Amino acid sequence: MQVTWHGHSTWHVTVGETALLIDPFFDNPKTDLEPADVDAPDYVLLTHGHADHIAHAGEFSEATLVATPEIVSYCEAEFGFEDAVGGMGMNLGGTVECGDAFVTMVRADHTNGIMTENDSSGGMPAGFVISDIEPTEDSDDSTTLYNAGDTSLMSEMRDVIGDHLEPDAAIVPIGDHFTMGPKQAAVAIDWLDVDYAIPQHYDTFPPIEQDPEEFTSEVKATGSSADVVVPEADEPFHL
Repeated sequence: MQVTWHGHSTWHVTVGETALLIDPFFDNPKTDLEPADVDAPDYVLLTHGHADHIAHAGEFSEATLVATPEIVSYCEAEFGFEDAVGGMGMNLGGTVECGDAFVTMVRADHTNGIMTENDSSGGMPAGFVISDIEPTEDSDDSTTLYNAGDTSLMSEMRDVIGDHLEPDAAIVPIGDHFTMGPKQAAVAIDWLDVDYAIPQHYDTFPPIEQDPEEFTSEVKATGSSADVVVPEADEPFHL
C-alpha cells in the first residue's frame, strides 16, 4: 500500500492497481500541486461535506464516488459525478469492494453541514478503514489503514475500530479547535494499538497551527509503541 499526503486531509492511497483519493483540497500551504497534477484516481472518498474536504472533488468527477448518500446526492448535482459505489453511496458500518481495496466506513464525531445558499446536511461524517483484504478474513499478511477524518476522540476507536478492524496504521487529525488536538489524538493512537501514527489536518489555517513534534511526544507519553510518521507533502511512502 502506497500513501501520499497532499497537505491538510488530502491523501492518495494505492492498493494494488487501485488508486483512491481522499478529501481533495489542494488550497493548502503544504502542497505545490494543483488537482490537474495528480494522477486520476479510480475512486474518490469523501469523509464529509465541509469545503476543506470536498473543494476539488469536482476535478475528479470521472472517478467512482465513495461517500454517504447525502454527500453523493450533493456531488452529483454540484460536481457532475455519475458513478457512486452501489449507485447510491454507502453508510456507516458498511464495507465495499473498490478494485483491489476494501473500504469500510466508520463513525467520526464532527459536524457535517454543507455551507451553500440552501445550507444542507451531509448526513453523518465518517472515517474510512482501507484494507487489501476483506475485513472478515483473518490474515497476518493484510495491510490496513484507518483515516479518521475530522473527529474528536471517541470510544469507538478503542471498542470497534481498534478491536475489530485492527488497522496497522492510523491517520488522525491533530489541529485542535475543529478536531482533536495532539493530546487526544495520541490517546486515540494508544487505543487503536497501531504500529504507525500519521498526523493530518494541521497548519492549514491559523486556528489549527500545530507542531507535529508535540504529537510525537504525546504518543510516547501514552506508552504506545507506535512509530509516528510525519510525511513530507507530495512524497509517497509505503506501509
